[in-house]
Amino acid sequence: MFGNIGTTEIILIVLAILILFGAKKIPELAQGIGKGMREFKKAMREVEDDIKLTDKPDNKKEENK
Repeated sequence: MFGNIGTTEIILIVLAILILFGAKKIPELAQGIGKGMREFKKAMREVEDDIKLTDKPDNKKEENK
């Protein structure tokens, strides 16, 4: 899908972002995106940990048999 993006297209995208948001807003936007990604990864890790905990066999039940 994005494999055909060249240098010219990337430069045009960056220029469009600069024009739309201005140079002062870009660091704020990047910081917000970074925080969002960090929260998303944290939530993913928590879900994975919950899944791993529920998939583990309960050894205590097997010992009592």
